[in-house]
Amino acid sequence: MNMMTPHGRPFLKMHGLGNDFVVLDARARAIVPDAATTRAIADRRTGVGCDQVIIVSPSPSADAFMTILNADGSEVGACGNATRCVAALLMEESGRDHATIETRAGLLDARAAGAGLVRVDMGPARLDWRDIPLAREMDSCHLPVAAGPLSDPGGVSMGNPHAVFFVPDAGAVDLAAVGPVVEHHPLFPERTNVEVVQVMGDGGLRMRVWERGAGITRACGTGACATLVAAARRGLCGREAEVVLDGGSLSIAWRDDGHVLMTGPVALSFAGTLSADLLP
Repeated sequence: MNMMTPHGRPFLKMHGLGNDFVVLDARARAIVPDAATTRAIADRRTGVGCDQVIIVSPSPSADAFMTILNADGSEVGACGNATRCVAALLMEESGRDHATIETRAGLLDARAAGAGLVRVDMGPARLDWRDIPLAREMDSCHLPVAAGPLSDPGGVSMGNPHAVFFVPDAGAVDLAAVGPVVEHHPLFPERTNVEVVQVMGDGGLRMRVWERGAGITRACGTGACATLVAAARRGLCGREAEVVLDGGSLSIAWRDDGHVLMTGPVALSFAGTLSADLLP
């Protein structure tokens, strides 16, 4: 093997607050990883290792289309941290201070926010039971779901479903035990992301997350948005707050028109080339 001339597919390893991604540019040369290939790339021992594999492809209505594949190979419609990362790449490439990204959940507008920060309009929070979706009609502010010490979550969709539980101490919750139980609860026909949230004395929110299809991650942008919305609906905070995750903080604002703005950092870890053995 000639170690200086690898053959395969170039990629970027990026992260937003430790929520990490393998980003593949498919605008000039298409790539459609199947579930097994995605799992191989995401494997932290034998692949690159990531929470999600991100495919950037052409879009007729935006600067690019972003496909989001979880580490287990499943596809999802939204990922806030990945949106910031892809937006940063597109803005650097174009020299502009804004970018529009098409996702399964719709068009997302992103703008540079200074000092390595990117602000994304994540679109409106969806609160109707059909939009989350839930298995039957109910008030999404209080869901009849319980697992271990968790009960009475709020339901929110940010293009993907979230169950937000409020607890006295977010750090004390055994997410590895209760996360899978809630993710696969029959009330959620498409499974759900799971947030445990502690309301802080300064008005901020401390959040930990079990991501659908990925497990415990250090950050979840859509989860932070859902957390702010669920907390504000219950009068636990205002419509703007800092959400503190394991990997750092995101600034979240729920506008009067229903749209949720997320501001946070992005980082490039390294560039590399996927081995041809990992590709379909």
